[in-house]
Amino acid sequence: MDFTIVTASYNYGHYIGECLESVACQQGVTFEHLVMDAGSTDDTAEVVARHPHASFFQEPDKGMSDGINKGFRKAKGEWVMWLNADDRLKPGALAEVKRFAETHRNADVIYGAWDFIDVDGRFQRRMGVFPFKRMILIHQGCYIGSTACFYRRATTIDEGELLNVDFHLAMDGEYYARLASRGKRFAYLPCVLADFRLHDKSISQRNLRVTDIAGVLSQQRQLAEPRTIRRVYGITLFQQDLFNGGVDCILDIVLRIAKRILRAIHRPRLREPRQTPASASSRPTPSTETR
Repeated sequence: MDFTIVTASYNYGHYIGECLESVACQQGVTFEHLVMDAGSTDDTAEVVARHPHASFFQEPDKGMSDGINKGFRKAKGEWVMWLNADDRLKPGALAEVKRFAETHRNADVIYGAWDFIDVDGRFQRRMGVFPFKRMILIHQGCYIGSTACFYRRATTIDEGELLNVDFHLAMDGEYYARLASRGKRFAYLPCVLADFRLHDKSISQRNLRVTDIAGVLSQQRQLAEPRTIRRVYGITLFQQDLFNGGVDCILDIVLRIAKRILRAIHRPRLREPRQTPASASSRPTPSTETR
C-alpha cells in the first residue's frame, strides 16, 4: 500500500465530509484513510459512514497528538501523513508525492506547500515554503505544514517516532525537530499539496503555535515547550536565561528575514499537482453531506 492518511477528529462533522472527499478522489495510488474519533457527539460518524474508503475508529484519547498516534500505529502504507478533519488534499497530490518519492529514495520526510482557504472552502492565499533549512526550523519556528507533509513509515513510525502527546499546539514542530536531530532526511517537493482551512478555532491555534516556538506560551508547558525544542536540537548556547533570550531574539530577527527571502525566491516555482482526467474532474467542493 502506498499511503496511509490519518485524520483525528472530534465534533468536526461540518467539515470532515470535504476532507474525506479530497482523499477519495486521489488517483493512481493505493491508500487507506483512518479516521480516529475521540467520541464525537455530532454527525461525524454518519458522515464518515457515507465514505466507504474510510475506516472509522472511535475511542477516547488524550488529545489530538494521541489520536494521531493511534492512527500511526495502525498504518500500513509506505508513506503516512495526518490530514486535519477540516483540511483537504489537492486532487492528484498523492500521485505527485509517489512520483517524487521514487526519485528521492533516501528521503524520510517529504513536504510541500499548501493553500489557505476560508470557512467556505474559498482560496485565500498560498503559503510558499522552501528546501529544508535546519537552522531556520530551529531558531525561527516551524515552517513545514503538517497537512502537506509525509513520513516514510519504515524509517520513522516503525522506529518508534511518534508525536509527543504532551504537545497539543506545537506537536508538528517538535516532531520535525526530533526527526531532524536523529538524522532523518527531509526532501522538499515544490508543489501545492493541500488546503489548510482558516476559521476561528484554527486561527487561534495558529497564533498560539507561533508564540509556542517563540517561547511565550499561554497554554500547557508554557516555558518548558520551547526550551524542550531547543534541547532536542542541542543548541542551548548559554545556561543563563538572559543570554538565551538575547540570542534567540537576534536569531529570530535574522532568520525571519531569511525565511521571507527564501519564500519569495521559491514561491514562483510552485506548481499544482499533475492530474489525470478523472482526478481533474473530482476537485473537492463544499460537500452536500456536511451541514
